[in-house]
Amino acid sequence: MLIILSAMVLYVCSCSTYSANELPNIILIMADDLGWGDTGFNGNEIISTPALDGLAEQGIIFRRFYSAAPVCSPTRASCITGRHPYRIGIFGANSGFLKSQELTLAEILKSKGYTTGHFGKWHLGTLTDTILDGNRGGRGDTSIYSPPWENGFEVCFSTESKVPTWNPMVTPGKEAGDIGNRIPGSHFGTYYWTEKGKIVKDNLEGDDSRIIMDRVIPFINKAVNNNNPFLAVIWFHTPHLPVLTGHEYQQLYIRYSNDIQNYYGAISAMDQQIGRLVDLLKSKKAFNNTIIFFTSDNGPEGTARQGRTQGSTAGLKGRKRSLYEGGIRVPGFMTWPDKIEGPASSEIPISTSDYYPTIIKITGVNSFDQIEPLDGIDILSLLASPENKRGKPIGFVSGKQSALIGDRYKLFSNDNGNTYELYDLMNDPFEKNDLISSEKPIAADMINTLEEWINSCNESNRGRDYHE
Repeated sequence: MLIILSAMVLYVCSCSTYSANELPNIILIMADDLGWGDTGFNGNEIISTPALDGLAEQGIIFRRFYSAAPVCSPTRASCITGRHPYRIGIFGANSGFLKSQELTLAEILKSKGYTTGHFGKWHLGTLTDTILDGNRGGRGDTSIYSPPWENGFEVCFSTESKVPTWNPMVTPGKEAGDIGNRIPGSHFGTYYWTEKGKIVKDNLEGDDSRIIMDRVIPFINKAVNNNNPFLAVIWFHTPHLPVLTGHEYQQLYIRYSNDIQNYYGAISAMDQQIGRLVDLLKSKKAFNNTIIFFTSDNGPEGTARQGRTQGSTAGLKGRKRSLYEGGIRVPGFMTWPDKIEGPASSEIPISTSDYYPTIIKITGVNSFDQIEPLDGIDILSLLASPENKRGKPIGFVSGKQSALIGDRYKLFSNDNGNTYELYDLMNDPFEKNDLISSEKPIAADMINTLEEWINSCNESNRGRDYHE
């Protein structure tokens, strides 16, 4: 059982006693390049996100929620493995792949009787080795072939990488940003694929978030009708470049520039589909026993990139590709109406790597031979009281950058650990005051912890954690 106390949550979990029809459904929703300040529940007063705000108010808003990396592919790996992407060889947005030895959340939940589906952006390996597709697919490197249907997902409607947020199969004009050398009006060069390895050719016009949700809804309908608990991983492309939207969504922001109309409108279009998802769950009487996590894969795109990005960090330092707060502190919340009484919020640092161990704990999968070590932790006990601390710090590596975030302090390096900066995030969330000289004992202890963690990740990437 889970006992609710005031605005916070005390968890007393005996989840392993669940019967199949009592197991909670799991939905992991992720936006793409959505900034910490781009949602109403984080204080944005312009972008209309009523569905997200309504969900957040029914659960726990994580004020210090972190993507595992400042770019997309690595963060996605952390969500379904519980391990930092540096540990498993996914270093950047178009590098590495999900190795077959990793035990994904989908594979584990299938063993518990869940039906599993992936919808939207995959970006953890190629989906074909026969035709040109996306950023890497079909270009002769079969070693990086690792589609979701070979990683535990039974139903798929997936792309290898980005697509335009409106008419996703068609290259938009250059004003949408990030179209490369593609010719406007031509096929964008990335396909939606099914779990059978087939290209989808129908219902691909209009809002990309709606196109994705059109595939999620029958998956959930079937699962609920068959009394099967389900895992639905919904990874929207919005608002990643190329970003554009339809006239009805642009009109919501008519007094702003065309750039802003498209960016804000695409987010509102995605929010509308999340509302559609909630309506479905309620109509099927499945909402109360469904856990929903929402976040973004990293902070908003940098302002220098083609001048097309309108995302907000709400003043946090840095943006996408940076391990400063603006690149990795992202919107995040968890809802579970049967067990969590909202509205509630938490200042405890939480990471996308925490999904995996938390869900395993909730669903009672205790005897599975998990891959160790996990970088995430079960967050249930942390949410019992505002006074609780995470304890285990969150490590980050991206290119030459590295960071370690604890309950109060953050260590940061931009040059492979040759020099460091130290910030008190509780009193200085905007990282304006470097304390590296004045707090030497704290810095020294964190440097040692970070170096040990990086060494552990290096060993894992060499294959230490895998057994026959």
